[in-house]
Amino acid sequence: MKFAHFTQTFPRDGETAAERFDLLWRELELCDETGFDYGFSSVHHFSRLRPTATAFCAAAAARTSRLRLGPMGYTVPLYNPIRIVEEVALLDNITHGRMEVGLTSGVTPEEFRVYGGDWDNSHEHTTEAMFLLRKAFTSEKPFDFQGPFHQYENVPLSVRPLQQPHPPIWLLSLKPEQLKSAAQEGAHTGYIFFRPRQDAAGYVRDYLQMWQEHGHQHRPNVCYLAFVYVDETDEVAVANGAGPIIDSMMTIYGRGLGLDPSPVPEYHNMGPPSDNGQGRAFGHDSIDNQKWLDFDYLNENNLVFVGSPETVARKLKAAAKEGVFNVLCGEFNVGSLPEDDLMRSIRLFGTRVIPALKDFDPVEEALRNTAGTQV
Repeated sequence: MKFAHFTQTFPRDGETAAERFDLLWRELELCDETGFDYGFSSVHHFSRLRPTATAFCAAAAARTSRLRLGPMGYTVPLYNPIRIVEEVALLDNITHGRMEVGLTSGVTPEEFRVYGGDWDNSHEHTTEAMFLLRKAFTSEKPFDFQGPFHQYENVPLSVRPLQQPHPPIWLLSLKPEQLKSAAQEGAHTGYIFFRPRQDAAGYVRDYLQMWQEHGHQHRPNVCYLAFVYVDETDEVAVANGAGPIIDSMMTIYGRGLGLDPSPVPEYHNMGPPSDNGQGRAFGHDSIDNQKWLDFDYLNENNLVFVGSPETVARKLKAAAKEGVFNVLCGEFNVGSLPEDDLMRSIRLFGTRVIPALKDFDPVEEALRNTAGTQV
């Protein structure tokens, strides 16, 4: 398995943006030292402090030497995708070839309202951008591109990525048509903990089957995003982590669950079971929404990973096998967790959880079990 520090960069009470970002860089420096593979950031607009891909990757690259870095991901329908092509090429050079490219369809209609994005065709825009990136970076000369939404002629790239033919691309979706395109193009995928793992596993196995049929030489990655808190014992971890995790659940996802009375429209029209907004990312339609704010429910069902290093490793292994994922995107900075507790959690995860799971790969196991294929 591989492991990512994932941030949505929500500030603590009384923190300035500068203070919150300074803490983020300290988190990533520690992850860089303790064996994490990736540093990923969400990219949203008009909600808290979430940085642009350029700001996050450039600043993180200056403070780390090992971590692979990237947005998870660009909300593609908000931009002319040729901008993403140029930015990715530049960032791959700034990071010295450590860039990872996450593409998402978007879950916050407020961003689409302000930017004038095409909400109804957001998935199709995102798939188009994946094809555009591949075409741009695999062409040896000025290229042409004809997509359903964007057409370009004789486009020269002044900067090309260091990684050849291009940085790894992630198309973050479990929609069958997008997974089909991702498998065709050799793009990684992933999902969030709101999606029932047994349900997700079926889609992932179909994606892996198609991946093998296309004969890619590199291995597929499937990521899973969840909250994490590790401490010396289970009792201390629950005592210190439960409150901050529930605070983050309410702050980040509460409006999508219809549980936050705030008038801020960050997550309107997003709750289950609709296929609009967050509902299409969460993918749940049968669970009482109040349970998502019940720490015992989340903890007992491995929807958050809280406990001693041994407990977290055990719970994570079971969840990864059930959900067929091999990259954990762990969100460690939750609620108003004090910095000492936060850094202890990251350090324990890096030094004791990661070594216990680094040789475990349920995606490879699923590939081996795919009938008529060879690993």
